[in-house]
Amino acid sequence: MQHLFSLEGKVAIVTGGAGFFGVPISTALAEAGALVIIASRDVEKCQQLAESIRAKGWQAEGMALNLENESSIATFVKEVKQRFGRIDVLVNNAVSREGFANLEDIDVESWERAQRINATGLMLMTRAVVPVMKAQGGGNIINIGSIQGAVGPNFPVYGNTGMTSPVNYTYDKWGMVGFTKWLANFYGRYNIRANCISPGGYGPGVMQTAGRDEFVENYKRLTPLGRFAEDDDIKGPVVFMASDAAAFITGHHLLVDGGWTSW
Repeated sequence: MQHLFSLEGKVAIVTGGAGFFGVPISTALAEAGALVIIASRDVEKCQQLAESIRAKGWQAEGMALNLENESSIATFVKEVKQRFGRIDVLVNNAVSREGFANLEDIDVESWERAQRINATGLMLMTRAVVPVMKAQGGGNIINIGSIQGAVGPNFPVYGNTGMTSPVNYTYDKWGMVGFTKWLANFYGRYNIRANCISPGGYGPGVMQTAGRDEFVENYKRLTPLGRFAEDDDIKGPVVFMASDAAAFITGHHLLVDGGWTSW
């Protein structure tokens, strides 16, 4: 079993790898033995996380990546291939929340600004990595989605907090699930797996903003396990999907939500 879950010798990319979910994802892959490339526009933040991971005896590198820029993506993938020889795992975790709004409040510019990373950037990054995976005989794509890509938003849960679930986010995350299944079905012949992991509400992210007490209580009450996701809750599912323990799983949408979507 230890061999099945081991990522020794694997090279894994995590986009948005120093963000909320990025930190536990990057750390988990490194703990499991992978060399993790932590990538985002904030290269300093990525390098700091990589340094802290290396200090624990694991392997990590921080590199610059701008998903809004096709040239940046091409340069990044080329450099990873040249420096490390292969790309075994791509975790599409980055998300832009710029321009998020409700339908009647959004304008075309705001809509397209979010799409440049959440849709076009996702496509371009995956398109750049797939040829590397095909040439080496296989690979593994993991898209980090959301419960908003499995069910419609529950607007009453926000109460009078002024919070909302923006129309762009639901659109993007449902699209990500369909994109995942397309990848799985088309590239399975090349031994490339593609799966989507969708976490529920994330505790550390929610707690950083004041004035959310009503939302917090409503969310916990409506979640069978009675709490938000914490860092460790995403680590196991990501390592599982990245490892040979999930070698016969592709096109799957794994909900990691404490039961939120099971009602």
